[in-house]
Amino acid sequence: MRKPDSFRSQSASDKLLDIVVWIIAALAVIVTAYPFLYVVSVAFSDGAAVARGEVYLFPVGFSLDTFRMVMNYDQLWVAYGNSIFYTIVGTVCNVIFTCLAAYPLSRRHFFLRRKLNFFVAFTMYFSGGLIPTYMVVTGLGLYNNRLAMILPVLLSTYNMMICRSAMEAVPEDLFECASLEGANDFYMLTHIAVPLIKPTLAVLTLYYAVARYNDFFNAMLYLGKSELQPLQMFLRRILILSSAEILQQAGTAGAAAAAQNTLKIRYVCIVLAAVPIFCITPFVQKYLVSGTMLGAVKG
Repeated sequence: MRKPDSFRSQSASDKLLDIVVWIIAALAVIVTAYPFLYVVSVAFSDGAAVARGEVYLFPVGFSLDTFRMVMNYDQLWVAYGNSIFYTIVGTVCNVIFTCLAAYPLSRRHFFLRRKLNFFVAFTMYFSGGLIPTYMVVTGLGLYNNRLAMILPVLLSTYNMMICRSAMEAVPEDLFECASLEGANDFYMLTHIAVPLIKPTLAVLTLYYAVARYNDFFNAMLYLGKSELQPLQMFLRRILILSSAEILQQAGTAGAAAAAQNTLKIRYVCIVLAAVPIFCITPFVQKYLVSGTMLGAVKG
């Protein structure tokens, strides 16, 4: 049977659309991946090749001298330890308080549910501002205190709403049966709600961890001591200010080679800072789509 002309033309247009979509997707991948690939290539290339501008896509003259020099810089590991502490402790606190806030707001019989949901959503669009927040944090004595990196960002409203929606999707019958058996709300939270929304919690954990690891603004405001500052503040000092302090500590022999191009030192620091994120992301990647969709759909 011969297919109608309209069907054939529609199929051709669909194919053309698919080709356009693939081209746009490929361009997006190239634009996104090339800068990072270039940074990695410069970090592993020979300093002389970088200075001559010979590095475009892949490393030229493989060398690890700059990595050794940067890794011998003591302040890097102090900042690394601070970032790991802020990320682990902060993420654990974020997830705990997100669940504690989302659970009561997801229960239909909670009499303040509507009012509290309104006030929580209100804070997404309106806040006290930077100066009042700074005055509150410093007034509490948190300046040059590690808690300044944890308490002011203890809860994300957006993430809490995702968690609340995921808990709302849990069948109410499970909570009713547990309540008839004598279970309290804390037991139902830890033994029913949390186990059933693990994909969503995995995604929220990733969101919180990446935000904690990349946070430098709060550190710039509240942490004046270099021994308390996270890795992102160290990168800011290296990228924006200079690389002279690393060169000085490396000594004359190591600095002579790296001084050909301080850009390589900066890119090496970027690569070292990105290592933890690349190590953690593959383990939670499978939850990214399913977890986000589960939190966005109401049952």
